[in-house]
Amino acid sequence: MEPQLIKKEPLGKDFFINVSPRHTFGTDAVLLSNFASARKKEKAVDLGTGCGIIPFLMLRDNKSLDITGVDISEEAITLCSKTKGELSLDTFNPVCSDLKELKGKIPFGCHTLITCNPPYKAPSGGIKNRDSVEAVARHEIACTLKDIIEVSSKLLQTSGRLCMCHRPERLAELMGLMSQNGIEPKRLRLVCQRKGEEPWLVLVEGRKGGKMGMRISPTLYVEENGGFSPEMVEIYGAYKEAYL
Repeated sequence: MEPQLIKKEPLGKDFFINVSPRHTFGTDAVLLSNFASARKKEKAVDLGTGCGIIPFLMLRDNKSLDITGVDISEEAITLCSKTKGELSLDTFNPVCSDLKELKGKIPFGCHTLITCNPPYKAPSGGIKNRDSVEAVARHEIACTLKDIIEVSSKLLQTSGRLCMCHRPERLAELMGLMSQNGIEPKRLRLVCQRKGEEPWLVLVEGRKGGKMGMRISPTLYVEENGGFSPEMVEIYGAYKEAYL
């Protein structure tokens, strides 16, 4: 990875993140970080962390968080390690690994929170990008949704939370796999670009060993009156303020 291709993206509150053309982030990651709402002294893992946007957003607001970021891409983990060193964040642990081969690399059965912004497209879904790194980020090539939820169940302690975002068309599959792996879906939120449109994203929280019963939060609208909705302004908060 050429040094001139690395760019520092400000996150607000004197935080930044190193990104590259192949490892950047979008609105869905920002929304998932907000939805997961990491608690003080949480022991967390972010699967498929990419440039580490979810861990670094969480650490910006909660420095007591102990979080591991896992990615199969050495380039992604190099970016994470660079940001970690420049921000002196000892509580962030970047791990380069296939998530199906985490045994012995990360302790199982002791984490309170798992987050994952997964590849949205099934292996047979759509045209794959010729760039292998970008293809892995968008298609279930290196791992499937089933793989993600199975390893999440192993990593979580009883009552630990799994928070994920996905496309609405795969919601039934996502919640079914959670239930099959002992993670009870407990909270759901739909995200629409604006009122009157179908949702483009779903945010789901499951709890390992949780009792049946799911809460559906009010729909999140990204835009309102031609600009960001008041809630989106609040969510983007410090990140957007960094550009003012």
